[in-house]
Amino acid sequence: MSGVRVVVVTGSNKGIGLAIVRALCKQFQGDVYLTARNPKLGEEAVKTLNNEGLSPLFHQLDINDPASIRCLRDFLKEKYGGLDVLINNAALAFKVDDTTPFSTQAEVTLKTNFFSTRDASNELLPLIKPNGRVVNVSSMVSPSALAKCSPELQEKFRSDSITEDELVKLMEKFVEDAKNGVHQKNGWPDTAYGVSKIGVTVLSRIQARQLKETRKGEGIILNACCPGWVRTDMAGPKAPKSPDEGAVTPVYLALLPTGVDSPYGELVSEKKVVPW
Repeated sequence: MSGVRVVVVTGSNKGIGLAIVRALCKQFQGDVYLTARNPKLGEEAVKTLNNEGLSPLFHQLDINDPASIRCLRDFLKEKYGGLDVLINNAALAFKVDDTTPFSTQAEVTLKTNFFSTRDASNELLPLIKPNGRVVNVSSMVSPSALAKCSPELQEKFRSDSITEDELVKLMEKFVEDAKNGVHQKNGWPDTAYGVSKIGVTVLSRIQARQLKETRKGEGIILNACCPGWVRTDMAGPKAPKSPDEGAVTPVYLALLPTGVDSPYGELVSEKKVVPW
């Protein structure tokens, strides 16, 4: 099957992830994998798309479970000899009126949205084939949360030389500060989701830099994106965009034609680069 192109969308049994799979089934020449933690929910989502005349494939993936990530990695390696497009979409958010203590919200949100996204990337990025595309779904909340950070933190997060280890330490520091009730005093914004998406955007900038060094001349493009405010379980019913509208920019980045070299290592919204 190594001649068949393949795309994987994480966290794609509902919301924006499902809409991305729907669009790729129509536009991507190759196999499109819908993934979900819960196989039952994943198979139901596949059936929904089957009823629309589309043919996604399913593979279980829980990005919080290293064994699950490795299982998908080995499957892709064996069946396809790698991966052409990876869309890191899996994420969670607590509702605004959720009464869960902020310290818990910080730990749980950062675990999935940053640390587990990084874990999945570290296993799957080495599989990306030449001219592959990687899209990390971030959020417009990341630039607004960045603006609410202290000048010292802003400088670190905007640095073109920040390392992955330094970023990980900063994300760990936020969780620790939140647990100790001192996150705002130490220059952090009062949003765990926002900080988690700062992490995703900065991680994307670092990964893009690393790919330029380690896979030079292979035509791989990696970006972060903001789908916009979309009507999903996460954002609620009042959001202005449908999931299919939210999928437009991630899909645009996933399908950037061979030979283009930009956008690269950017945060992209409405198909335009957002200054970081």
